[in-house]
Amino acid sequence: MGWGGFWFWDPVENASLLPWFAMTALFHSLIVFEKRNLFYFSIYLVLQTIIFSQNITMVDPSNNIGIDKWGIVNDGVMGGISQSNIYLNEVNNIIFAGNVSLENNGGFASIRRGFDGNQLKETSKFLLRVKGDGNTYKFRLTMKGSYANYSANFKTIKGQWVDIEIPVENFQPYYFGRSIRAPKLKVQKVNSMGILISDKQEGNFLLEIEHIKAF
Repeated sequence: MGWGGFWFWDPVENASLLPWFAMTALFHSLIVFEKRNLFYFSIYLVLQTIIFSQNITMVDPSNNIGIDKWGIVNDGVMGGISQSNIYLNEVNNIIFAGNVSLENNGGFASIRRGFDGNQLKETSKFLLRVKGDGNTYKFRLTMKGSYANYSANFKTIKGQWVDIEIPVENFQPYYFGRSIRAPKLKVQKVNSMGILISDKQEGNFLLEIEHIKAF
């Protein structure tokens, strides 16, 4: 049959040449990117891909993560009569629902669970995927050795899924609902997390949580 051209060469020789072709194409692309001032941009994209692929899943019921040991803390501890509940729905999302009453100086309902902050050492932000009722909620963290709780508000849209991104620096210290001066949140010292509804938002509420992640 003869040589018959390149594609009829010995397959071993072809295999040895292909990596060289690939490397040549790679270096050519990098040179072109550098000449067009895109070299560092390409490196940035690679680094961002690596960084954002390193995340901690704090709550993901569909994968059986973070669904145990949740507790309910309502304004009954202060004499109020607000009610709340937490359960999994038919698609394995967490449901936080109930009724907030302003009677007897009450006005809040919350859920919380313990969490080991050692997993969060490199965390710069949190991502919550939720479907709500139009109310504003708080994502709350507590820290070892601190009497304060650290909260960040997030707004929901009634009946719509939203992705809430909360940078660590957005968390502010509170004590019994009042803003206080306290050390900044150190995520590696976090020992619990929770969701709270307050701020005189009276009536029924319902929040569906698909996941909570730390980046």
